[in-house]
Amino acid sequence: MSENECQIEASVADVFAILTDGWSYAAWVVGASRIRDVEPPWPEPGGRIHHSVGAWPFLLDDRTTVLEYEPLHRLRLQLRVWPAGHGEVEFRATETPTGCRLVMTEKTTSGPISLLPDAVADLVLHPRNAEALRRLKLLAEKRS
Repeated sequence: MSENECQIEASVADVFAILTDGWSYAAWVVGASRIRDVEPPWPEPGGRIHHSVGAWPFLLDDRTTVLEYEPLHRLRLQLRVWPAGHGEVEFRATETPTGCRLVMTEKTTSGPISLLPDAVADLVLHPRNAEALRRLKLLAEKRS
């Protein structure tokens, strides 16, 4: 499991406006190169984002599914990382005096990647997720 957090100088509403906009996913998620479709009831449980990962001409089509959603507080997603397996990522936001504290937790749940020890998986996940939060922070702060 890997956990990252950041302080964002924007409201929780601004942060969740980005988290729940499936069409903006490729703008801040590291590795996502394009969005093919956002399937209702996104961002409610069962909603899906159909996206591609990689760079042309080496693109893999994949999807992300909402598992749980508490507006302006929590979003939990199931990631399909073909052929590596599945994972879950959770975003938890809290209001702070200067904006929002966002915590991102990711864990592998199945497939070959889930066989890695947590410390090894964290070596890959932590820097990637730090960059994703940095991108999300820039987008949210631009909105406010």
